[in-house]
Amino acid sequence: MKKILVTGSLGQIGSELVPALRKRYGRDNVVATDIRMPATIELRDDGPFEFLDVVDPHHITRVMQIYDVGTVYHLAAVLSATAESRPNIAWQINMNGLYNMLEAARQYHCSMFVPSSIGAFGPSTPRDNTPQDTIQRPGTIYGVTKVAGELLCDYYYVRFGLDTRGVRFPGLISHVTEPGGGTTDYAVSIFYEAIKHRKFTCYLRSDTQLDMMYMPDAVRAMIDVMEADPSKLVHRNSFNVTAMSFTPSQLADEIRKHFADFVISYDVDTVRQNIADSWPNYMDDSAARSEWGWKPEYDLPRMTLDMIDVLSRRLVGQHEKQPS
Repeated sequence: MKKILVTGSLGQIGSELVPALRKRYGRDNVVATDIRMPATIELRDDGPFEFLDVVDPHHITRVMQIYDVGTVYHLAAVLSATAESRPNIAWQINMNGLYNMLEAARQYHCSMFVPSSIGAFGPSTPRDNTPQDTIQRPGTIYGVTKVAGELLCDYYYVRFGLDTRGVRFPGLISHVTEPGGGTTDYAVSIFYEAIKHRKFTCYLRSDTQLDMMYMPDAVRAMIDVMEADPSKLVHRNSFNVTAMSFTPSQLADEIRKHFADFVISYDVDTVRQNIADSWPNYMDDSAARSEWGWKPEYDLPRMTLDMIDVLSRRLVGQHEKQPS
């Protein structure tokens, strides 16, 4: 079979997508790439890995020539809060990098997955049950690049027939990688702090409601949309997908079912709070459900139980390995 190429494979999504793809299609058929080298020998030896800077077309061409690539999962991007502090870098990676990958996919006749985000919406977007097709006027550079990316992928499908597909992710929760600069990353940090210290200081208000998804569901959504029958797709890119919607206070209440002495406090970060306030409370994902059968498996209680179980075992193991 033709190879699957994943950019940004060492990031939050790629760290879980690459193993899932290798399990499904074979380890030698999935080429992981990133601008960083894997930190461990195990990651380097688990399957093909190549250094790839998406803003350099020559890097992309070199990798495409080495491997017979048929599908690209383009994950390399700068996240929301980090993008606000470095907008020039965000534009270079999120837009120029996307353009370079689309051109390479066109040249080498690949299909291509590109994730979008709730960040593509803005203050004027309906916040409750946000429609699949609605006004998108984001107030962040991250959101601007996501909207432009959605349009660019649509353009390459209409203009060149490139098989581009994607989803709009809510906040993603993972136990594999630590928080990496996203506005919703409090929902990951809170578990580490709850397990280690039984307390957490949140940078968002207690009543900030946001769409969320556990990473196993996100990985399945990416694979499912790429395997979907194209004749049934009315939309091609940026399907709304969601699994649960909650506030920091509600998440803390769920954690207290496992740690009764857990305490949450709040020290609001204005930048991230303003970003969160411009995003939907919850999205309407009926288009994804009807066009390719999307259905999440994790709700808030199940996700919380799994995060605490996995992280507790890992953090206890790390503590036991520390020198006395």
